[in-house]
Amino acid sequence: MTQLYIFAGSLAAILVMTLVAWALGLGRGGAIASAEEARAAAEGMISGFDAGEALLGSDGQAALVHGKAGDVALLKLHGARVAARHLRLPLATQLIPDGLRIDSGDKRFGAVLLRGVTRY
Repeated sequence: MTQLYIFAGSLAAILVMTLVAWALGLGRGGAIASAEEARAAAEGMISGFDAGEALLGSDGQAALVHGKAGDVALLKLHGARVAARHLRLPLATQLIPDGLRIDSGDKRFGAVLLRGVTRY
């Protein structure tokens, strides 16, 4: 019977902690909110990158930032943080019904979908 009380108490504690984390907004993915934020992230994460025009996915999960030297930065949310890859042109892109799919060429980074983007 004691084991049942321990199990029930542990389950209750987990539920309370989950509720507190939800109330504080912890664990929720962020978003790349603006072109300026995308440019700043690209310049901050890629040494020597000089950002120009930025294309943002409509869901805020990814962005493509053109560099002034003819290169690009591909950004995506990885959890609550932004991850970036420095790519050279031409890009491997595919226009699909959901938006523009860009292959990063990096197996670990994967392909990125710029949802709602219909041009490159």
